Amino acid sequence: MFFYEKRAELEQHEFMMGVELGRLAVAHDLLTDSLILVGQHGVYCASSRNPAKPALDLQAVLDGMEGAKALIQSVMEEPRCKRQGTGIIDPALNCC
Repeated sequence: MFFYEKRAELEQHEFMMGVELGRLAVAHDLLTDSLILVGQHGVYCASSRNPAKPALDLQAVLDGMEGAKALIQSVMEEPRCKRQGTGIIDPALNCC
């Protein structure tokens, strides 16, 4: 079902980047979109302890999604680092 819904986007990214990186790119885009939606929801579900922050459950979801996004980015950068010869990825700088 999911592959059918995102077929055009998957085909475009898989053509440009290869199957593995193309699928990771689509997953990255989906996580980004989801982070935006959860962030917007957090505006309405503020923490009772600190109204400037989202509720604790939303904070945990956001943290997990941001972590997953960072992992996907690091996997997508790995082939470029190998081509450049370093093979080392610095997650803090998001580069080789």
